[in-house]
Amino acid sequence: MTNLKELKPKLKPDPELKKLEKKLRNRVGKAIAEYNMIEESDVVMAALSGGKDSFVMLDILLALQKAAPIKFDIIAVNLDQKQPGFPAHILPNYFESLNIPYYIVDKDTYSIVKQKVPEGKTTCGLCSRLRRGTLYSFAESIGATKIALGHHMDDIVETMFLNMFHGGKLKAMPPKLRSDDKRNVVIRPLSFCREKDLIKFSEYKQYPIIPCNLCGSQENLQRQSIKAMFSDWEKVNPDRIENIFNSIKNISPSQLADTNLFNFMNLPIDRSEARKEYEFSEATISSSNIDDSMVINVTNL
Repeated sequence: MTNLKELKPKLKPDPELKKLEKKLRNRVGKAIAEYNMIEESDVVMAALSGGKDSFVMLDILLALQKAAPIKFDIIAVNLDQKQPGFPAHILPNYFESLNIPYYIVDKDTYSIVKQKVPEGKTTCGLCSRLRRGTLYSFAESIGATKIALGHHMDDIVETMFLNMFHGGKLKAMPPKLRSDDKRNVVIRPLSFCREKDLIKFSEYKQYPIIPCNLCGSQENLQRQSIKAMFSDWEKVNPDRIENIFNSIKNISPSQLADTNLFNFMNLPIDRSEARKEYEFSEATISSSNIDDSMVINVTNL
């Protein structure tokens, strides 16, 4: 059995660690406050896959729990999907080293995915749906009021572009979501965090990361293409991803084309009030203050 001491995060001596940790805590705290993700007496089920994102999420949530003005509980949950070679001891040992309540849910979704998905095809879509359904049901069984997932800003923007390019829809992953059956609420505390910061923080903390490709499936080519596009953008404008994410939070329905969001069918003209910008007095319009650029060719209208 792995020594618990070996699984405790070992910090590399780096003066930037505290600065980065503060940045991540601030961004997570801002997301939680802005979307009212966690409330008094909530039971937050933190879903951990063994990847860097969920490790950071748990770390930051535990830190915020100690400083928060409200009381809430955190329960760590890992879904063991019975993938070949999955190191089942890693996460239980890690949770025990943190002295936090946890569950390991055994559900052989791997066999179902291999049976349903043809050889050579990407299994991630079906795998994700099965995993989500299992977590939803388990959250109810333990009385969890919120399900925390480790999706970050890059994931959200990537998903938006995937839906636009390949699904013809303008949608992403919201920071907070109520399930279709209204029985669960999903929160994404890392919504305001960039993946590059999570990678750096994970390296500092040396989490016992479990690889995502144990099933033999590789990330689908469509998402790889989006990631490559982002990488090129980062070289030109490092703020572009954050600007795109901010646009998701600042939507003008009348400037898009969805008739379900805005009534384009009925746009009556209202000229009851004078518009100051089109009112000119004789004193402001004279031959002395009009140049050629201000002349309108009426014959072309």
